Amino acid sequence: MSVSVDLSSKTALVMGVANSRSLGWAIAEQLLKAGARVGFSYQGERLQGELQKLTAGYENTWIQQADATNEDEMTALFARVKEEFGQLDILVHSIAFAPRSAMEGRFLDTTPEDWNTALTVSAYTLVSAARHAEPLLRDGSSIVSLTYHASQQVVPKYNVMGVAKAALEAATRYLAADFGEREIRVNTISAGPMRTIAARSIPGFGGLYDKGARNAAFGRNATPEEVGKLALFLLSDLGTGVTGQTVYVDAGLSIMTVKE
Repeated sequence: MSVSVDLSSKTALVMGVANSRSLGWAIAEQLLKAGARVGFSYQGERLQGELQKLTAGYENTWIQQADATNEDEMTALFARVKEEFGQLDILVHSIAFAPRSAMEGRFLDTTPEDWNTALTVSAYTLVSAARHAEPLLRDGSSIVSLTYHASQQVVPKYNVMGVAKAALEAATRYLAADFGEREIRVNTISAGPMRTIAARSIPGFGGLYDKGARNAAFGRNATPEEVGKLALFLLSDLGTGVTGQTVYVDAGLSIMTVKE
């Protein structure tokens, strides 16, 4: 039996879509198909054209450039949310970055600058976005971000990004507690290896992707569409009662002992 999700009365902001392979876009597609009105923020003018192409076929969308680490741009972004929507039901955080130099060598050699960049962009921006969104969020709203299992186990060459994802997961729990009285849910999705722009920055990602497929319980990697469907569950009224959680969609990779 299929379950239809109707989000025609809901508003959403999706932060961090870079292109059609972004997990943020996989989530946005599910929201749009369910009828939600969706605003998008993107990092840098070079991404504007790509996002315009992606959203061209959908009504009730708008886009705005916003550097999530820039307080003035975040203020302007959420002023736009208020202008367009009045209130907000859904916030999706799909933002992460670490300098490639921090991922090529030893974790031991991480510089203070690379540490601060990775944790600020990949974790603190969730806190900042939630704070800016708070006055606009309706009671019972939902926030979702994206993490990775390298927060729990060492993944070669992931280095400081593993620490940043661990910080993101901890921030998820603390935000869930802060928002608990209003039953605003805050969760993060731990996706398995995915061929995204962010993944390209990981040295040797191709081997990691293939190894993930060989070792997963399903014998394959999870897909962006499956990430989007899980997000739809968490962001809709189907997910009431779930908050502060790291929810895996990785085809069972994280439960298995690595064979090769």
